[in-house]
Amino acid sequence: MSLIILTKRQEQILSIVHQKGPITGDEIAVSLGLTRATLRPDFTFLTRTGILGAKPRVGYYYDGGGMPDRMTHLLTSLIVQDWMGIPIIINGALSVYDAIVEIFMRDVGSLFITDDAGALCGIISRKDLLKVSISQGEIRSIPISMIMTRMPNLITCSPDETLLSAAQKLQDHQIDSLPVVRRQDDQPGSPMEVVGRITKTTIVKAFVKLGS
Repeated sequence: MSLIILTKRQEQILSIVHQKGPITGDEIAVSLGLTRATLRPDFTFLTRTGILGAKPRVGYYYDGGGMPDRMTHLLTSLIVQDWMGIPIIINGALSVYDAIVEIFMRDVGSLFITDDAGALCGIISRKDLLKVSISQGEIRSIPISMIMTRMPNLITCSPDETLLSAAQKLQDHQIDSLPVVRRQDDQPGSPMEVVGRITKTTIVKAFVKLGS
């Protein structure tokens, strides 16, 4: 069964309809600061797929009957910043032993490593720590900067991404958690500041919440 992936603007339309529906196209356009003509392709897509219903002189309302997977629609309405947890951040100068203590004391699957300026520079997981503790002798003398996964090989997400997008990254890359980041000066290529984390447990909690 194929999934319907919505654009960010379509997600915004659905959010407005959920909160205020039934609502006219003109009212939705005003809420988004756009024209009705600009939104016409989005309205057409959402009604043809059956996600939204529309009645003359009434407006748009949520239908969902034509959605191949209703849970997919619900997840596209959830935003990372509303679900992200507190990130566990450490400095790369710490030893592997220190990282093992930290990861078990905090009961997390991964630790995020930042440089002295607070920018994300690496990630280390329980699996990474297990491998090095088995193969290496003196883990107290090995800095985690030697074994961490470094930029640009880090998989991240942004606060305004959908939870579905974050879940897809977790699945595609077979990882347990994602650092939620934002650029320190909002310029492409600038250092990334860690503001949260999304884990597989986060996704499970979302499904439980939606199911209840």
